[in-house]
Amino acid sequence: MAKIQMTTPLVEMDGDEMTRIIWRQIKETLILPHVELKTEYYDLGLKHRDETDDRVTVVSAEATKKYGVAVKCATITPNAQRVEEYGLKKQWKSPNGTIRAILDGTVFRAPIMVKGVRPTVSTWKRPITIARHAYGDIYKDVEMNIPCAGTLKMIFEPADGDAGKRQEETVFEYKGPGVAMGMHNLEKSISSFARACFKYALDTRQDLWFSTKDTISKKYDQTFKLIFEDIYEREFRAEFEKAGITYFYTLIDDAVARVVRSEGGFIWACKNYDGDVMSDMVATAFGSLAMMTSVLVSPDGVYEYEAAHGTVTRHYYQHLEGKTTSTNPMATIFAWSGALRKRGELDGNAALQEFAGRLERASIETIESGEMTKDIFAISEVPNKKMLTTEEFLQSIAGKL
Repeated sequence: MAKIQMTTPLVEMDGDEMTRIIWRQIKETLILPHVELKTEYYDLGLKHRDETDDRVTVVSAEATKKYGVAVKCATITPNAQRVEEYGLKKQWKSPNGTIRAILDGTVFRAPIMVKGVRPTVSTWKRPITIARHAYGDIYKDVEMNIPCAGTLKMIFEPADGDAGKRQEETVFEYKGPGVAMGMHNLEKSISSFARACFKYALDTRQDLWFSTKDTISKKYDQTFKLIFEDIYEREFRAEFEKAGITYFYTLIDDAVARVVRSEGGFIWACKNYDGDVMSDMVATAFGSLAMMTSVLVSPDGVYEYEAAHGTVTRHYYQHLEGKTTSTNPMATIFAWSGALRKRGELDGNAALQEFAGRLERASIETIESGEMTKDIFAISEVPNKKMLTTEEFLQSIAGKL
């Protein structure tokens, strides 16, 4: 049978440790036998990022803007221990953070649901997608250790020197040692976040929820709320009503209560820190972080697909010792299928879109038939289930393809 042809390449970003090994296995076992794969390859492995002074990450993001679709393997953001372990020049920044900033993207994360794995929240029947604003807040904060009594101030000095725009606020009068933190955000980034959320809701025909704490944060959080409201009213209300979906705002604490009581099936937009925490909560409640998909979407329609989890270091060292591992590759498989489907949509390649659907169905059917990796084996209620190694699991999927 002839392989499916591609006209435009995907941007392929390779990664680190166990996920790098699984990345190659997925390509060789599930994709290359069926697709004449066309990619522009970038090695985002930690050693190569170090060799290029992390320039490769920037170049791969620029290539993603050029071609419109990328697929990324999990990577390491090095701490001091990793710098010593890999002999690095420095603690390089998160590749995901760099790519998000260049693409001005919003991260959408959703669980892969399978029969036999019941969410720990009994009311959840459909996936909940977390939309995370991937800029600013605590992830770009400035922190200070306060050594003694004194006054902490926040001062804004306008670049044009206009004294009327200068602002000064006393943050706190310290009576003794303490700590302090300053955060920022940009109206441009918040607007991009809002537009990406509204467009994604329309693309997927899902209701959109947004939550902050504007009753407490009357300037910072309220700015998010007002920008979302303005863009919705001016640009998206008519389209939402035509599509039969809704936009809903509430406070973050009320949103949590509503989410827990809901059946799911909607997008929950959150600020950066809220989205980071809630996506892990949703993933765990639905079963496993290894069953959580992730796609970065820019407001101008650029897509980068990846798994929501990291590099599974413990399994990597077991692999280096020659031991078999049972690492769940589902989120990485769905990163590939998502990217192939989107490439097919943009190129009008129906065969590529259809293959992406078959790959996802075969992966889900493998688990539902009782063949699964260790993490799902521990929580699945499927009768006569069998725990497989990663390679065995991929081979079983290949048989169903």
